[in-house]
Amino acid sequence: MMKFIVPVSGVLIGGAAGYLYYRFVGCSSGGCPITSNPWISTIYGAAMGFLATWVK
Repeated sequence: MMKFIVPVSGVLIGGAAGYLYYRFVGCSSGGCPITSNPWISTIYGAAMGFLATWVK
């Protein structure tokens, strides 16, 4: 159970960071494929958070 704490926290922190990036920096014109949509930005951030914390 403890080995999942770090990747799960990475996903949560990355998802929050992705949403905050959309909210405060994002692209309002719709031309940016990642930052113009809050769902895509959050999922991308969560994926990056997972990849950053996933170690074997």
